[in-house]
Amino acid sequence: MIKVHHLEQSRSHRVLWMLEELGLDYELVCYKRDPDTWLAPPALRQVHPLGKSPVLQDGDLVLAESGAILDYLADRYDGQRLLSPEPMPAQAPERVRYRYWLHYAEGSAMPPLLMALVFGRVRSAPMPFFAKPIAKGIVDKVMKTFIGPQLRLHLGWMERELGEHPWFAGERFSAADIQMSFPVQAAAARAANMADYPKLQDFLRRVGERQAYQRAEARGGVLTMVGGKQ
Repeated sequence: MIKVHHLEQSRSHRVLWMLEELGLDYELVCYKRDPDTWLAPPALRQVHPLGKSPVLQDGDLVLAESGAILDYLADRYDGQRLLSPEPMPAQAPERVRYRYWLHYAEGSAMPPLLMALVFGRVRSAPMPFFAKPIAKGIVDKVMKTFIGPQLRLHLGWMERELGEHPWFAGERFSAADIQMSFPVQAAAARAANMADYPKLQDFLRRVGERQAYQRAEARGGVLTMVGGKQ
């Protein structure tokens, strides 16, 4: 049976959601974050050397990285192509879009969101009183000149694309939308005024209404985007 090593409030929610969409049975092994550091527990290193989540075990296979896991599940178990494009030439537009968004989520969308989170923690971190104005000044400068513009650039790009198609890969829901859900949720929770992005708001509403999404939350916990690094 498939086994998912699932860290609370993390990217691994997407793997549970994918499995629920495909109707697959799986065993769930849950891990709690450190309440002070919000990091994953050392026990995850016994599963994968990096000690990160998600990790999928399927027979002898041990696979990390959410995008790689969703891609594997689509290739291995999505015989009816419910969540992935039909076999077609590599240059077919639907397949190109599908692959792009599957990789874009972590490769381009998440880095500025993670930087916003890290710099936000620096602003509120305990430090000598005389250092606080310096730290705040550095954080505000970086947010204003780099992180903020990058976030607006990426969110504007996603918004425009959802104005062209109802889903990220095209006309139908796919694993690319599952993968993209996390950065959009992170932006909505931490980094952006989503009133400026009605298409992204509608995307979050629609994915939250999917029964498979709700089943994943029932098993793995509601994703609230609180705490530290995901």
